[in-house]
Amino acid sequence: MAGVSSCMKYSMFVFNFFFWIIGCIILGVSIWIRVSKDTQEEFKTDSSMVSAVNLLIAVGSVIMVLGFLGCCGAMKESQCMLLLFFIGLLMILLLQIIAGILGAVYKSQFEGVLNQTLEKEIDALKLATTKEKDILEGFHKLEIKYKCCGMLKGQSDWGQNLIPYHGCECNQTDIGTSYCVGKQYAKTCATVVMEIFKKNMVIVMGIAFGLAFIEIVGMVFSMTLYCQIQNK
Repeated sequence: MAGVSSCMKYSMFVFNFFFWIIGCIILGVSIWIRVSKDTQEEFKTDSSMVSAVNLLIAVGSVIMVLGFLGCCGAMKESQCMLLLFFIGLLMILLLQIIAGILGAVYKSQFEGVLNQTLEKEIDALKLATTKEKDILEGFHKLEIKYKCCGMLKGQSDWGQNLIPYHGCECNQTDIGTSYCVGKQYAKTCATVVMEIFKKNMVIVMGIAFGLAFIEIVGMVFSMTLYCQIQNK
């Protein structure tokens, strides 16, 4: 009977050890960001950051568990662990494929839902009183950060709060640039965010394909080692 290849076994261990280290780094950094007092103010003004950090915590946890299963499965020659590792990677790969397909098919619906969400944010901004300074000042900081005016309709999104909080007014350093017309930002925040998203799509796709390649390599390693242990 053929034995287990030492080269394959240790290659699998090294591959998954780095996989586990990456998971630890992602998990540790994301937890630190989540509990850091310095980022709490950012979370108040941008709720999407909370979701992004929570997602990173989940991703880091999954990578850690899979890396652990791969390392232990290789060194202990455990078919059960290797099979769990293979199934975990397969499920992640399938989820990536499904997410890509759904993203392409439901792109227009996604934009519609995004607009509805932004309209709710606009209502909250218009109804905010001068006592709710965190909402008003936070939104203006968002405008300065992304060099934009309002959510969807520009200056009118501020409602009655426009004058006391100088909504859409450009930062001094932006006056005279293409972002600023007169003393107000030209583009709406929704437009700017969509432009940033489209520019980064190539990077996102590259990362997705890179992850898919790593996952396929891991699946090949684990299944090859699994078969060698079975034939031992």
